[in-house]
Amino acid sequence: MSTAGRVGAYAAALAVIFAGALGLGAAVGPIGSSTAAVTASDEHGGEESDSRHSEGTDSMPDMTVDEVSVAKGLSITEQGYTLQPLIDTVPAGVETPYQFRIVGPDGGPVTDFAVEHDKQLHLIVVRRDLSGFQHVHPELAADGIWTVPLTLAAAGVYRVFTDFAPARHDGDSLTLGADLTVPGDTAPTPLPAASTVATVDGYTVTLSGQLHAGQASPLTVSVTRDGAPVTDLAPYLGAYGHLVALRQGDLGYLHVHPEGTPGDGVTQAGPDIDFHAEVPSAGTYRLYLDFSHQGAVHTAAFTATA
Repeated sequence: MSTAGRVGAYAAALAVIFAGALGLGAAVGPIGSSTAAVTASDEHGGEESDSRHSEGTDSMPDMTVDEVSVAKGLSITEQGYTLQPLIDTVPAGVETPYQFRIVGPDGGPVTDFAVEHDKQLHLIVVRRDLSGFQHVHPELAADGIWTVPLTLAAAGVYRVFTDFAPARHDGDSLTLGADLTVPGDTAPTPLPAASTVATVDGYTVTLSGQLHAGQASPLTVSVTRDGAPVTDLAPYLGAYGHLVALRQGDLGYLHVHPEGTPGDGVTQAGPDIDFHAEVPSAGTYRLYLDFSHQGAVHTAAFTATA
C-alpha cells in the first residue's frame, strides 16, 4: 500500500475509535468534572444531557462499563420505564410544585405502583456537588402525574431520583434520574472530608464499618443525644433508619435499608442501626441517614470511601 493509502487508513481507524468513545460516554454519563464556578442556566442541557453535569466533583477512579452499569439512577429510562419531568427549572428559594410522570413500556403513564417502605415512590433530590439533600414523597393523581412541593435554596444543577416498583413489573425496584436546574450563579460546595461522626439537630451519629467495592459491607450507625444513647427511635417508613448512598462524580445511587423490622421482637429501637451496603466500585461516596425521634425526621450525612 502507498504511503498516502496507509495514512488514510490510519486516519479512518482513528475516526472509528473516536466515534465509539463518544457513544460510550453518552451512554454511561460522566465520571468526573471541573471545579470551576458555573452559571446554572448555562450548564443544563435538558433531558438528552441529564447525566452530563458533575458540579464540583473530583475525577472518579477508572471503572469498567460493567461497574458503572451496576449503579442506579444514571439513566432517565430503564427496562422500558421512563421518567418524564413536566418541568426542568425551578427558582431558588421559592416553594414550587415539581411534577413528573413515569411512562411505561406501552407509552402510557403508570398509575399502579407497589408500596415499598410505606410509600409508592421515594423521591431523592440533591445538588450535583452532593449538597442540599432531600428525601420526599410526592402524591400521585389519577392521571399518573406525581406532584411534590420543592424548595431548593441554592442555584445549581440538581439530580432527581425516583425510586419505585411498578405493580405489574417483575424484578427489583427501579431508580430513574433526571436533572433539575435552579438558575443563577453558583460555585460548588466542597465535599466534606471523610468522617465517621456527624452532628445534626443536637444528635451525634457515629458510623462504624468500611465500604468495600463489589461486596456487601456491614455498617452500623449509632445515635446519641447529649452524650446519652437514643433507645426510643420511632419507625420511619417501616424502619428505624434509611440510608442513601451517592457516588461522587456521576451520582450513582444506592438505597440501603437496615436489618430487622420495628416490632419484630428482635430489632431494638436504637441506639444502633445495622445495614449492609454494596457499592459497585471504588471511590468516594456521600451517605445520608434518615431517622425519626420525638416526632421529627433528621438527616445525618457522612463522606466515606470504598
